Amino acid sequence: MLVEGFGKLMYWVSWALLLFSLFAFVDSAIRRDDAYRAADKQTKAFWLIILGLAAAVNFFMGILDFLPIIGLIATIVYIVDVRPALRQVSGGGRRWPRGRGSSSDGPYGPFNGR
Repeated sequence: MLVEGFGKLMYWVSWALLLFSLFAFVDSAIRRDDAYRAADKQTKAFWLIILGLAAAVNFFMGILDFLPIIGLIATIVYIVDVRPALRQVSGGGRRWPRGRGSSSDGPYGPFNGR
């Protein structure tokens, strides 16, 4: 019974890791190529290859193998380091800016048109 419960836990953890790596892959695919250069990170192609390999390894191998752990580390690096830098370079990534002022605000306050 304990082994069966552990097997079910590992099954759900492996699915979570696969979805996590697929999210990172899709997020890296929708970012602009020049944002990677502006954020001083590796190229878009580099991250697409790394995250695509991480997703493939998570899909085909068990969670307790060595390669999925490396893929998880690469995915965490993208999510924690690269993604925030890309969002900062490309304008924050928020769809609905709350409390940021209107669209006519300039760097020193609102633009009055004078």
